[in-house]
Amino acid sequence: MLEAPAHALDTAVDAAARIALLESENERLRADMGRREQRIRLLEEALRVLKADRFGASREKLSVAPGQSGLFNEAEAVIELTEALGAEVELKATPQREDKKLSTNKPGRKAIASHLPRVQIIHDLPEGERHCACGGTLVEIGSEVSEQLDYLPAKVQVLQHVRKKYACPGCERCLKTAALPPQILPKTNASPGLLAHLTTAKYVDALPLYRQEAIFERHGVDLPRATQAAWIIGLAERVQPLINLMDERLRESGYIRMDETPVQVLKSALAPTTKHYMWVRVAGAPRRRIILFDYDASRGAEVAARLLEGVSGYLQSDGHYAYDEVSEQYALTHCGCMAHARRRFFEAIKALPKAEQKAATAAHEGVRRIDALYAIEREAKALSDAERTALRQQQAVPLLNALHEWANALVAQTLPSGKLGDALGYLIKQWPKLIRYVDDSRLAIDTNLAENAIRPFALGRRNWLFADTVKGAKASASLYSLVQTARANKLEPYVYLRRLFEQLPAAQSVADFEALLPWNITPPI
Repeated sequence: MLEAPAHALDTAVDAAARIALLESENERLRADMGRREQRIRLLEEALRVLKADRFGASREKLSVAPGQSGLFNEAEAVIELTEALGAEVELKATPQREDKKLSTNKPGRKAIASHLPRVQIIHDLPEGERHCACGGTLVEIGSEVSEQLDYLPAKVQVLQHVRKKYACPGCERCLKTAALPPQILPKTNASPGLLAHLTTAKYVDALPLYRQEAIFERHGVDLPRATQAAWIIGLAERVQPLINLMDERLRESGYIRMDETPVQVLKSALAPTTKHYMWVRVAGAPRRRIILFDYDASRGAEVAARLLEGVSGYLQSDGHYAYDEVSEQYALTHCGCMAHARRRFFEAIKALPKAEQKAATAAHEGVRRIDALYAIEREAKALSDAERTALRQQQAVPLLNALHEWANALVAQTLPSGKLGDALGYLIKQWPKLIRYVDDSRLAIDTNLAENAIRPFALGRRNWLFADTVKGAKASASLYSLVQTARANKLEPYVYLRRLFEQLPAAQSVADFEALLPWNITPPI
Protein backbone atom coordinates (compact mmCIF):
# COMPACT_ATOMS: atom_id res chain seq x y z
CA MET A 1 0.00 0.00 0.00
CA LEU A 2 1.40 3.31 -1.09
CA GLU A 3 1.65 6.10 1.49
CA ALA A 4 0.63 9.68 0.62
CA PRO A 5 3.51 12.03 0.16
CA ALA A 6 4.28 14.23 3.11
CA HIS A 7 3.60 17.41 1.14
CA ALA A 8 0.08 16.12 0.25
CA LEU A 9 -0.66 15.58 3.95
CA ASP A 10 0.55 19.08 4.73
CA THR A 11 -1.65 20.48 1.99
CA ALA A 12 -4.71 18.66 3.39
CA VAL A 13 -3.98 19.92 6.92
CA ASP A 14 -3.56 23.48 5.62
CA ALA A 15 -6.86 23.25 3.70
CA ALA A 16 -8.72 21.98 6.78
CA ALA A 17 -7.26 24.78 8.88
CA ARG A 18 -8.23 27.35 6.26
CA ILE A 19 -11.77 25.94 6.10
CA ALA A 20 -12.06 26.10 9.89
CA LEU A 21 -10.73 29.66 9.87
CA LEU A 22 -13.14 30.67 7.11
CA GLU A 23 -16.07 29.06 8.94
CA SER A 24 -15.08 30.90 12.12
CA GLU A 25 -14.81 34.18 10.18
CA ASN A 26 -18.16 33.47 8.54
CA GLU A 27 -19.80 32.95 11.93
CA ARG A 28 -18.28 36.19 13.19
CA LEU A 29 -19.53 38.08 10.14
CA ARG A 30 -22.99 36.55 10.51
CA ALA A 31 -23.13 37.63 14.17
CA ASP A 32 -21.85 41.09 13.22
CA MET A 33 -24.43 41.32 10.43
CA GLY A 34 -27.18 40.24 12.85
CA ARG A 35 -26.15 42.96 15.29
CA ARG A 36 -26.10 45.52 12.47
CA GLU A 37 -29.52 44.41 11.20
CA GLN A 38 -30.86 44.65 14.75
CA ARG A 39 -29.43 48.15 15.09
CA ILE A 40 -30.85 49.12 11.70
CA ARG A 41 -34.29 47.86 12.75
CA LEU A 42 -34.08 49.88 15.99
CA LEU A 43 -32.97 53.00 14.12
CA GLU A 44 -35.74 52.54 11.57
CA GLU A 45 -38.21 52.17 14.46
CA ALA A 46 -36.91 55.36 16.05
CA LEU A 47 -37.10 57.20 12.71
CA ARG A 48 -40.70 56.11 12.13
CA VAL A 49 -41.65 57.19 15.66
CA LEU A 50 -39.99 60.59 15.16
CA LYS A 51 -41.78 61.06 11.83
CA ALA A 52 -45.08 60.05 13.38
CA ASP A 53 -44.55 62.46 16.29
CA ARG A 54 -43.56 65.28 13.94
CA PHE A 55 -46.01 64.78 11.10
CA GLY A 56 -48.58 62.20 12.26
CA ALA A 57 -51.85 62.49 14.12
CA SER A 58 -51.47 63.28 17.83
CA ARG A 59 -54.47 61.23 18.96
CA GLU A 60 -53.66 57.70 20.01
CA LYS A 61 -56.33 55.89 17.99
CA LEU A 62 -55.91 52.69 16.04
CA SER A 63 -58.05 53.86 13.15
CA VAL A 64 -59.00 57.24 11.69
CA ALA A 65 -62.48 58.13 10.57
CA PRO A 66 -63.01 59.03 6.88
CA GLY A 67 -62.02 62.59 6.16
CA GLN A 68 -59.92 63.09 9.31
CA SER A 69 -56.66 63.23 7.41
CA GLY A 70 -54.84 66.07 9.10
CA LEU A 71 -54.91 69.58 10.48
CA PHE A 72 -53.89 71.41 7.28
CA ASN A 73 -56.33 69.36 5.20
CA GLU A 74 -59.25 70.36 7.40
CA ALA A 75 -61.51 72.07 4.84
CA GLU A 76 -61.14 69.32 2.24
CA ALA A 77 -61.68 66.68 4.93
CA VAL A 78 -64.99 68.23 6.01
CA ILE A 79 -66.24 68.28 2.41
CA GLU A 80 -65.18 64.65 1.93
CA LEU A 81 -66.95 63.57 5.11
CA THR A 82 -70.18 65.46 4.38
CA GLU A 83 -70.29 64.13 0.82
CA ALA A 84 -69.88 60.59 2.14
CA LEU A 85 -72.74 61.14 4.61
CA GLY A 86 -74.96 62.99 2.15
CA ALA A 87 -75.29 65.98 4.49
CA GLU A 88 -74.91 69.72 4.00
CA VAL A 89 -71.98 71.65 5.45
CA GLU A 90 -73.07 73.68 8.48
CA LEU A 91 -72.38 77.33 7.70
CA LYS A 92 -73.46 78.81 11.04
CA ALA A 93 -71.34 79.35 14.10
CA THR A 94 -73.25 78.63 17.31
CA PRO A 95 -71.78 79.80 20.63
CA GLN A 96 -72.70 77.48 23.47
CA ARG A 97 -72.73 78.52 27.10
CA GLU A 98 -75.80 76.61 28.29
CA ASP A 99 -75.37 73.01 29.39
CA LYS A 100 -75.44 70.80 26.32
CA LYS A 101 -78.52 68.65 26.00
CA LEU A 102 -78.36 65.03 24.93
CA SER A 103 -77.98 64.86 21.17
CA THR A 104 -80.93 63.45 19.24
CA ASN A 105 -78.80 63.13 16.08
CA LYS A 106 -81.45 65.06 14.15
CA PRO A 107 -80.26 67.23 11.25
CA GLY A 108 -80.92 70.96 11.28
CA ARG A 109 -79.42 74.21 12.46
CA LYS A 110 -78.98 74.91 16.13
CA ALA A 111 -80.37 78.11 17.61
CA ILE A 112 -77.88 80.80 18.59
CA ALA A 113 -77.30 80.69 22.34
CA SER A 114 -79.93 82.63 24.26
CA HIS A 115 -77.54 84.36 26.69
CA LEU A 116 -76.20 86.69 23.99
CA PRO A 117 -77.74 90.20 23.75
CA ARG A 118 -79.98 90.91 20.75
CA VAL A 119 -79.91 94.10 18.68
CA GLN A 120 -82.95 94.49 16.43
CA ILE A 121 -82.53 95.87 12.93
CA ILE A 122 -86.00 96.63 11.50
CA HIS A 123 -86.54 96.13 7.77
CA ASP A 124 -89.84 97.58 6.57
CA LEU A 125 -91.59 97.81 3.22
CA PRO A 126 -91.38 101.23 1.57
CA GLU A 127 -94.63 103.21 1.71
CA GLY A 128 -95.18 102.82 -2.00
CA GLU A 129 -95.11 99.00 -1.83
CA ARG A 130 -97.80 98.64 0.84
CA HIS A 131 -100.63 98.41 -1.71
CA CYS A 132 -102.30 95.34 -3.18
CA ALA A 133 -103.13 94.89 -6.87
CA CYS A 134 -106.83 94.82 -5.89
CA GLY A 135 -106.54 98.40 -4.64
CA GLY A 136 -106.46 97.59 -0.90
CA THR A 137 -103.81 98.79 1.60
CA LEU A 138 -101.57 96.17 3.24
CA VAL A 139 -101.67 95.88 7.04
CA GLU A 140 -98.93 94.47 9.25
CA ILE A 141 -99.72 90.93 10.44
CA GLY A 142 -96.40 89.93 11.99
CA SER A 143 -92.73 89.61 11.18
CA GLU A 144 -90.04 87.08 10.32
CA VAL A 145 -86.82 87.05 12.35
CA SER A 146 -83.46 85.73 11.18
CA GLU A 147 -80.28 85.99 13.26
CA GLN A 148 -76.62 86.64 12.52
CA LEU A 149 -73.68 86.54 14.88
CA ASP A 150 -71.85 89.84 15.19
CA TYR A 151 -68.54 90.66 16.86
CA LEU A 152 -67.47 93.88 18.59
CA PRO A 153 -63.76 94.48 19.32
CA ALA A 154 -62.63 94.59 22.94
CA LYS A 155 -63.47 97.80 24.73
CA VAL A 156 -60.74 99.56 26.68
CA GLN A 157 -61.90 102.24 29.09
CA VAL A 158 -60.49 104.31 31.92
CA LEU A 159 -61.97 104.09 35.42
CA GLN A 160 -61.78 107.47 37.16
CA HIS A 161 -61.87 107.21 40.95
CA VAL A 162 -63.23 110.57 42.07
CA ARG A 163 -62.62 111.02 45.81
CA LYS A 164 -64.72 113.77 47.31
CA LYS A 165 -62.92 116.21 49.64
CA TYR A 166 -64.54 118.07 52.52
CA ALA A 167 -63.27 120.97 54.64
CA CYS A 168 -64.58 122.87 57.66
CA PRO A 169 -65.38 126.50 56.73
CA GLY A 170 -65.29 127.50 60.41
CA CYS A 171 -61.80 126.58 61.62
CA GLU A 172 -60.44 125.89 58.11
CA ARG A 173 -58.23 123.21 59.67
CA CYS A 174 -60.33 120.04 59.26
CA LEU A 175 -59.92 118.34 55.87
CA LYS A 176 -61.29 114.91 54.94
CA THR A 177 -61.11 112.94 51.69
CA ALA A 178 -63.13 109.84 50.79
CA ALA A 179 -61.00 106.71 51.04
CA LEU A 180 -60.02 104.77 47.95
CA PRO A 181 -61.11 101.09 48.13
CA PRO A 182 -58.19 98.70 48.69
CA GLN A 183 -56.56 97.66 45.41
CA ILE A 184 -55.03 94.34 44.42
CA LEU A 185 -51.90 96.16 43.14
CA PRO A 186 -51.65 99.53 44.93
CA LYS A 187 -49.76 102.37 43.22
CA THR A 188 -50.47 100.96 39.76
CA ASN A 189 -53.11 101.96 37.22
CA ALA A 190 -54.26 98.37 36.68
CA SER A 191 -57.89 97.59 37.49
CA PRO A 192 -59.09 94.10 38.51
CA GLY A 193 -60.72 93.71 35.08
CA LEU A 194 -57.50 94.47 33.21
CA LEU A 195 -55.44 92.16 35.44
CA ALA A 196 -58.01 89.38 35.02
CA HIS A 197 -57.83 89.82 31.24
CA LEU A 198 -54.02 89.73 31.15
CA THR A 199 -53.92 86.62 33.33
CA THR A 200 -56.59 84.82 31.33
CA ALA A 201 -54.99 85.72 28.01
CA LYS A 202 -51.59 84.40 29.11
CA TYR A 203 -52.51 81.35 31.19
CA VAL A 204 -55.70 80.22 29.46
CA ASP A 205 -55.36 81.49 25.88
CA ALA A 206 -51.54 81.06 25.79
CA LEU A 207 -50.91 84.62 24.56
CA PRO A 208 -47.35 85.76 25.42
CA LEU A 209 -47.01 89.20 26.94
CA TYR A 210 -45.33 90.64 23.85
CA ARG A 211 -48.40 89.73 21.77
CA GLN A 212 -50.67 91.34 24.33
CA GLU A 213 -48.49 94.44 24.13
CA ALA A 214 -49.09 94.55 20.36
CA ILE A 215 -52.84 94.02 20.79
CA PHE A 216 -53.08 96.93 23.24
CA GLU A 217 -51.12 99.12 20.82
CA ARG A 218 -53.90 98.58 18.27
CA HIS A 219 -56.31 100.00 20.88
CA GLY A 220 -54.06 103.02 21.41
CA VAL A 221 -52.76 101.85 24.81
CA ASP A 222 -49.06 101.70 25.66
CA LEU A 223 -48.66 98.65 27.92
CA PRO A 224 -45.05 97.36 27.76
CA ARG A 225 -44.45 93.69 28.45
CA ALA A 226 -42.08 94.59 31.29
CA THR A 227 -44.96 96.32 33.06
CA GLN A 228 -47.22 93.34 32.45
CA ALA A 229 -44.56 90.97 33.82
CA ALA A 230 -44.21 93.08 36.98
CA TRP A 231 -47.98 92.98 37.45
CA ILE A 232 -48.02 89.18 36.99
CA ILE A 233 -45.36 88.73 39.68
CA GLY A 234 -47.23 91.12 41.98
CA LEU A 235 -50.46 89.15 41.50
CA ALA A 236 -48.69 85.88 42.31
CA GLU A 237 -47.54 87.35 45.64
CA ARG A 238 -51.06 88.53 46.49
CA VAL A 239 -52.74 85.17 45.74
CA GLN A 240 -50.19 83.15 47.75
CA PRO A 241 -52.57 82.76 50.76
CA LEU A 242 -55.06 81.01 48.47
CA ILE A 243 -52.32 78.77 47.05
CA ASN A 244 -51.31 77.84 50.62
CA LEU A 245 -54.90 76.91 51.52
CA MET A 246 -55.25 74.82 48.36
CA ASP A 247 -51.97 73.09 49.17
CA GLU A 248 -53.22 72.20 52.67
CA ARG A 249 -56.47 70.76 51.28
CA LEU A 250 -54.58 68.77 48.67
CA ARG A 251 -52.22 67.20 51.23
CA GLU A 252 -55.23 66.17 53.33
CA SER A 253 -57.10 64.56 50.42
CA GLY A 254 -55.67 61.02 50.71
CA TYR A 255 -55.32 60.59 46.93
CA ILE A 256 -52.96 62.65 44.74
CA ARG A 257 -52.08 62.32 41.06
CA MET A 258 -48.76 63.79 39.95
CA ASP A 259 -46.84 64.54 36.76
CA GLU A 260 -44.14 66.91 35.59
CA THR A 261 -43.10 68.63 32.36
CA PRO A 262 -39.93 70.48 31.27
CA VAL A 263 -39.63 74.25 31.12
CA GLN A 264 -36.68 76.41 30.12
CA VAL A 265 -35.61 79.26 32.40
CA LEU A 266 -33.03 81.62 30.90
CA LYS A 267 -31.80 83.48 33.97
CA SER A 268 -31.00 81.02 36.74
CA ALA A 269 -27.97 79.59 38.49
CA LEU A 270 -27.88 76.83 35.84
CA ALA A 271 -27.01 77.04 32.15
CA PRO A 272 -29.82 78.51 29.98
CA THR A 273 -30.16 75.20 28.08
CA THR A 274 -30.70 73.18 31.28
CA LYS A 275 -34.12 71.60 31.68
CA HIS A 276 -36.15 72.88 34.59
CA TYR A 277 -39.51 71.36 35.55
CA MET A 278 -43.07 72.33 36.29
CA TRP A 279 -44.63 69.79 38.63
CA VAL A 280 -48.40 69.33 38.84
CA ARG A 281 -50.48 67.78 41.63
CA VAL A 282 -54.18 66.99 41.28
CA ALA A 283 -56.59 65.99 44.06
CA GLY A 284 -60.17 66.39 45.21
CA ALA A 285 -63.58 65.32 44.05
CA PRO A 286 -65.39 66.94 41.09
CA ARG A 287 -66.56 70.48 41.87
CA ARG A 288 -63.89 70.61 44.60
CA ARG A 289 -60.94 69.78 42.39
CA ILE A 290 -57.49 71.18 43.24
CA ILE A 291 -54.75 71.57 40.63
CA LEU A 292 -51.42 72.92 41.84
CA PHE A 293 -48.35 73.76 39.75
CA ASP A 294 -44.90 74.03 41.35
CA TYR A 295 -41.69 75.12 39.66
CA ASP A 296 -38.36 73.51 40.48
CA ALA A 297 -35.02 73.23 38.71
CA SER A 298 -34.87 69.50 39.46
CA ARG A 299 -36.89 66.39 38.64
CA GLY A 300 -35.36 64.49 41.54
CA ALA A 301 -36.91 62.64 44.46
CA GLU A 302 -36.16 65.51 46.85
CA VAL A 303 -38.71 67.68 45.01
CA ALA A 304 -41.37 64.96 45.16
CA ALA A 305 -40.60 64.53 48.88
CA ARG A 306 -41.11 68.24 49.50
CA LEU A 307 -44.39 68.33 47.57
CA LEU A 308 -45.74 65.23 49.34
CA GLU A 309 -44.58 65.89 52.88
CA GLY A 310 -47.37 65.10 55.35
CA VAL A 311 -49.41 63.21 52.74
CA SER A 312 -50.97 59.81 53.43
CA GLY A 313 -52.99 57.39 51.32
CA TYR A 314 -52.59 56.97 47.57
CA LEU A 315 -50.12 58.48 45.09
CA GLN A 316 -50.61 57.88 41.37
CA SER A 317 -47.90 58.58 38.81
CA ASP A 318 -46.39 57.48 35.52
CA GLY A 319 -43.65 55.36 37.14
CA HIS A 320 -40.87 57.99 37.38
CA TYR A 321 -38.28 56.73 39.90
CA ALA A 322 -38.69 59.79 42.15
CA TYR A 323 -42.21 58.71 43.07
CA ASP A 324 -41.05 55.21 44.05
CA GLU A 325 -38.58 56.69 46.53
CA VAL A 326 -41.02 59.11 48.11
CA SER A 327 -43.79 56.46 48.28
CA GLU A 328 -41.48 54.25 50.30
CA GLN A 329 -40.34 57.19 52.42
CA TYR A 330 -43.89 58.28 53.36
CA ALA A 331 -45.54 54.81 53.25
CA LEU A 332 -47.82 55.83 50.40
CA THR A 333 -49.65 53.30 48.25
CA HIS A 334 -48.21 53.90 44.80
CA CYS A 335 -50.58 53.40 41.85
CA GLY A 336 -49.60 53.23 38.20
CA CYS A 337 -50.97 54.73 35.01
CA MET A 338 -52.54 52.45 32.40
CA ALA A 339 -52.54 55.29 29.85
CA HIS A 340 -48.73 55.31 29.90
CA ALA A 341 -48.69 51.53 29.38
CA ARG A 342 -51.06 51.89 26.44
CA ARG A 343 -48.99 54.74 24.98
CA ARG A 344 -45.93 52.51 24.77
CA PHE A 345 -47.83 49.91 22.74
CA PHE A 346 -49.10 52.70 20.51
CA GLU A 347 -45.53 53.91 19.98
CA ALA A 348 -44.64 50.34 19.00
CA ILE A 349 -47.35 50.57 16.31
CA LYS A 350 -45.93 53.87 15.06
CA ALA A 351 -42.49 52.22 14.87
CA LEU A 352 -43.75 49.51 12.50
CA PRO A 353 -43.28 49.79 8.73
CA LYS A 354 -46.26 51.54 7.16
CA ALA A 355 -47.57 48.34 5.58
CA GLU A 356 -47.80 46.68 9.00
CA GLN A 357 -49.39 49.55 10.93
CA LYS A 358 -52.92 48.42 10.08
CA ALA A 359 -52.19 44.72 10.52
CA ALA A 360 -52.98 42.56 13.54
CA THR A 361 -49.64 42.73 15.34
CA ALA A 362 -48.76 42.13 18.99
CA ALA A 363 -48.62 45.90 19.56
CA HIS A 364 -52.19 46.24 18.24
CA GLU A 365 -53.26 43.42 20.52
CA GLY A 366 -51.77 45.22 23.53
CA VAL A 367 -53.69 48.41 22.69
CA ARG A 368 -56.95 46.51 22.17
CA ARG A 369 -56.65 44.65 25.46
CA ILE A 370 -56.08 47.91 27.37
CA ASP A 371 -58.92 49.59 25.46
CA ALA A 372 -61.24 46.87 26.78
CA LEU A 373 -60.32 47.97 30.32
CA TYR A 374 -61.14 51.59 29.44
CA ALA A 375 -64.53 50.52 28.09
CA ILE A 376 -65.32 49.13 31.55
CA GLU A 377 -64.21 52.41 33.15
CA ARG A 378 -66.56 54.41 30.91
CA GLU A 379 -69.41 52.23 32.10
CA ALA A 380 -68.28 52.51 35.74
CA LYS A 381 -68.11 56.31 35.69
CA ALA A 382 -71.83 56.77 36.35
CA LEU A 383 -72.04 54.11 39.08
CA SER A 384 -71.87 54.42 42.85
CA ASP A 385 -68.64 53.54 44.67
CA ALA A 386 -69.87 50.08 45.62
CA GLU A 387 -71.19 49.37 42.13
CA ARG A 388 -67.95 50.56 40.55
CA THR A 389 -65.84 48.27 42.74
CA ALA A 390 -68.13 45.29 41.99
CA LEU A 391 -68.01 45.95 38.23
CA ARG A 392 -64.22 46.16 38.27
CA GLN A 393 -63.91 42.92 40.22
CA GLN A 394 -66.32 41.09 37.92
CA GLN A 395 -65.15 42.38 34.55
CA ALA A 396 -61.78 44.15 34.81
CA VAL A 397 -59.92 41.63 36.98
CA PRO A 398 -60.28 38.72 34.47
CA LEU A 399 -59.12 40.99 31.63
CA LEU A 400 -56.15 42.17 33.71
CA ASN A 401 -55.14 38.57 34.48
CA ALA A 402 -55.35 37.66 30.80
CA LEU A 403 -53.31 40.75 29.83
CA HIS A 404 -50.59 39.83 32.33
CA GLU A 405 -50.38 36.22 31.09
CA TRP A 406 -50.25 37.39 27.46
CA ALA A 407 -47.43 39.88 28.21
CA ASN A 408 -45.37 37.34 30.16
CA ALA A 409 -45.67 34.77 27.35
CA LEU A 410 -44.69 37.33 24.68
CA VAL A 411 -41.82 39.12 26.41
CA ALA A 412 -39.44 36.12 26.12
CA GLN A 413 -39.84 36.18 22.33
CA THR A 414 -39.41 39.93 21.93
CA LEU A 415 -36.32 42.05 21.42
CA PRO A 416 -36.07 44.01 24.71
CA SER A 417 -34.48 47.08 23.10
CA GLY A 418 -37.29 47.49 20.55
CA LYS A 419 -40.47 49.49 21.04
CA LEU A 420 -42.60 46.41 21.63
CA GLY A 421 -40.06 45.06 24.13
CA ASP A 422 -40.07 48.42 25.90
CA ALA A 423 -43.89 48.36 26.11
CA LEU A 424 -43.97 44.83 27.48
CA GLY A 425 -41.15 45.59 29.93
CA TYR A 426 -42.95 48.69 31.25
CA LEU A 427 -46.23 46.77 31.61
CA ILE A 428 -44.65 43.87 33.53
CA LYS A 429 -42.45 46.09 35.72
CA GLN A 430 -45.34 48.41 36.63
CA TRP A 431 -47.90 45.61 36.99
CA PRO A 432 -48.38 45.69 40.81
CA LYS A 433 -49.08 49.45 40.58
CA LEU A 434 -51.23 49.22 37.45
CA ILE A 435 -53.79 46.86 39.03
CA ARG A 436 -54.29 48.72 42.32
CA TYR A 437 -57.13 50.82 40.94
CA VAL A 438 -59.54 47.85 40.99
CA ASP A 439 -59.41 47.63 44.80
CA ASP A 440 -60.63 51.16 45.63
CA SER A 441 -63.49 52.90 43.85
CA ARG A 442 -61.89 56.32 44.41
CA LEU A 443 -58.89 55.44 42.25
CA ALA A 444 -58.68 56.15 38.54
CA ILE A 445 -57.16 53.84 35.96
CA ASP A 446 -54.63 56.50 34.93
CA THR A 447 -53.13 59.92 35.67
CA ASN A 448 -54.96 61.62 32.81
CA LEU A 449 -56.34 64.34 35.09
CA ALA A 450 -52.77 65.44 35.82
CA GLU A 451 -51.78 65.17 32.15
CA ASN A 452 -54.83 67.17 31.08
CA ALA A 453 -53.90 69.86 33.61
CA ILE A 454 -50.43 70.08 32.05
CA ARG A 455 -51.71 70.50 28.48
CA PRO A 456 -52.59 74.23 28.75
CA PHE A 457 -49.11 74.83 30.14
CA ALA A 458 -47.55 72.83 27.28
CA LEU A 459 -49.58 74.86 24.76
CA GLY A 460 -48.43 78.11 26.35
CA ARG A 461 -44.84 76.88 26.32
CA ARG A 462 -44.98 76.48 22.54
CA ASN A 463 -45.90 80.16 22.27
CA TRP A 464 -43.69 81.81 24.88
CA LEU A 465 -40.94 79.10 24.69
CA PHE A 466 -39.29 79.89 28.03
CA ALA A 467 -39.52 81.73 31.33
CA ASP A 468 -37.13 84.62 31.70
CA THR A 469 -36.43 84.30 35.44
CA VAL A 470 -36.98 81.86 38.29
CA LYS A 471 -39.27 84.42 39.93
CA GLY A 472 -41.35 84.56 36.77
CA ALA A 473 -41.56 80.75 36.58
CA LYS A 474 -42.79 80.59 40.18
CA ALA A 475 -45.35 83.35 39.53
CA SER A 476 -46.59 81.44 36.49
CA ALA A 477 -46.95 78.29 38.62
CA SER A 478 -49.21 80.14 41.09
CA LEU A 479 -51.42 81.68 38.42
CA TYR A 480 -51.65 78.45 36.42
CA SER A 481 -52.79 76.82 39.67
CA LEU A 482 -55.58 79.37 40.08
CA VAL A 483 -56.92 79.35 36.52
CA GLN A 484 -56.73 75.56 36.11
CA THR A 485 -58.42 74.96 39.46
CA ALA A 486 -61.16 77.42 38.46
CA ARG A 487 -61.66 75.63 35.14
CA ALA A 488 -61.70 72.22 36.84
CA ASN A 489 -64.52 73.51 39.04
CA LYS A 490 -66.54 74.70 36.00
CA LEU A 491 -65.84 78.40 36.51
CA GLU A 492 -65.19 80.83 33.68
CA PRO A 493 -61.58 81.93 34.44
CA TYR A 494 -61.92 85.62 33.58
CA VAL A 495 -65.11 86.05 35.62
CA TYR A 496 -63.58 84.24 38.60
CA LEU A 497 -60.30 86.17 38.47
CA ARG A 498 -62.04 89.52 38.15
CA ARG A 499 -64.16 88.84 41.22
CA LEU A 500 -61.14 87.46 43.08
CA PHE A 501 -58.99 90.52 42.31
CA GLU A 502 -61.84 92.80 43.41
CA GLN A 503 -62.46 91.03 46.73
CA LEU A 504 -58.98 89.79 47.68
CA PRO A 505 -57.62 93.19 48.89
CA ALA A 506 -60.28 93.27 51.62
CA ALA A 507 -59.52 89.75 52.89
CA GLN A 508 -57.93 89.71 56.34
CA SER A 509 -58.68 86.38 58.06
CA VAL A 510 -58.32 82.75 57.03
CA ALA A 511 -62.11 82.60 56.67
CA ASP A 512 -61.97 85.54 54.23
CA PHE A 513 -59.44 83.73 52.05
CA GLU A 514 -61.38 80.46 52.32
CA ALA A 515 -64.44 82.21 50.91
CA LEU A 516 -62.46 83.15 47.79
CA LEU A 517 -61.46 79.59 46.85
CA PRO A 518 -63.03 78.58 43.50
CA TRP A 519 -65.55 76.16 45.04
CA ASN A 520 -66.55 78.62 47.80
CA ILE A 521 -66.79 81.97 46.06
CA THR A 522 -70.18 83.66 46.42
CA PRO A 523 -72.43 84.49 44.80
CA PRO A 524 -71.80 81.49 42.53
CA ILE A 525 -70.42 82.27 39.09
